[in-house]
Amino acid sequence: MITTPSLTGRRAIGTDAGKPSARPPFLLCRNDHRILGHGRSHTFGTAGDAADALRRETVPALVGAIPFDVRDPAALWAPDRLEVSPGPWQPAGEAALPRVRVQAHEPAPTEHRRRVAAAVTALRDLDVDLSKVVLARRLSLRADTPLCPWALGAALRAGDPAGSVYVVDLSAAGDTGTLVGASPEILVRKRGRHVSAHPLAGSAPRHPDPAEDAQRGAALARSAKDLREHAYVVTAIADALAPLCRRLQVPPEPELTTTPAMWHLGSPIHGELADPGVTALDLALAVHPTPAICGTPTLAARDHILAAEGPRGFYAGAVGWARTGPDGGSGEWLVTIRSARVDPDGLGAQTWAGGGIVADSDPDAEVAETSAKLATVLRALGLSAGAAG
Repeated sequence: MITTPSLTGRRAIGTDAGKPSARPPFLLCRNDHRILGHGRSHTFGTAGDAADALRRETVPALVGAIPFDVRDPAALWAPDRLEVSPGPWQPAGEAALPRVRVQAHEPAPTEHRRRVAAAVTALRDLDVDLSKVVLARRLSLRADTPLCPWALGAALRAGDPAGSVYVVDLSAAGDTGTLVGASPEILVRKRGRHVSAHPLAGSAPRHPDPAEDAQRGAALARSAKDLREHAYVVTAIADALAPLCRRLQVPPEPELTTTPAMWHLGSPIHGELADPGVTALDLALAVHPTPAICGTPTLAARDHILAAEGPRGFYAGAVGWARTGPDGGSGEWLVTIRSARVDPDGLGAQTWAGGGIVADSDPDAEVAETSAKLATVLRALGLSAGAAG
């Protein structure tokens, strides 16, 4: 186990202040290691302020969450202690999950279909500067008794032991909720000079029959629509990282990757930084938001999303950690998908799913894709995939 020493002598602030046995405000669990951020010594109002402090080594480490729209408040802070341990998180003694029901579809599947159709019309208009946009829908959930975010994290971990689970207290952003999820997508990872990313774009639902499942994966791998959608993402990330790297390796074509619920097209990207002092948070902000969760061109897609959906908060943002060090430091950030925000009383929660829309997207297929993606959180809560609508 590696720990970063206390950043200041001040008492930690936040929900765990003065409660040694309380849960830490930050957990990120990968299949081979886990990160815990204990306490808070300093919080930052924006991702830019946090990145500046880390780059100048005003603080040795940062953890938290970046919102979809980086103009919104971030939930980023310097922990009193950053714990980096080998091996996955092994949940123990978590509370039982309460009965949960879907309270509202925001929007209803029929309205989401209409939004997708309107986006396709815009994408086909040669006078509109938009090539791809990612549209999402949200479910509002209601629990009979308080839902513990850590219990939901444990259920997500049980559903996909190879996945990446996170539990993040959002109070540093003035949000009283907790962000919980199981992301399959690495936005960016840094180890000294080495940087990597593994964008996912282009998806298909899994099927319980192995033969049908394999056919779906094979169809995804040769889908012209999905390959084009994926190429937008890879090009954008490569263009963002190239000026920071002296070497960058981008695969010529994507590979298939899976979660228990979905097939995805993925492209592992690797590079060597020209300046090892560029932090993992700098790298995350250089590539976020990618066309995988926003669209392209970025600003036009973002404006379309905000007009159609309203603010997303931390959905389709990033969660992660970064620290400095003599070798240039390290860190990793995951895309905030397959996630839920749990209300402070535990009785309410919200979960989202989206899909990339291009000119030849099928609105009915896009609705089905969001339903399949929503199944990750719904099944963890004991609901059927059909509850997504």
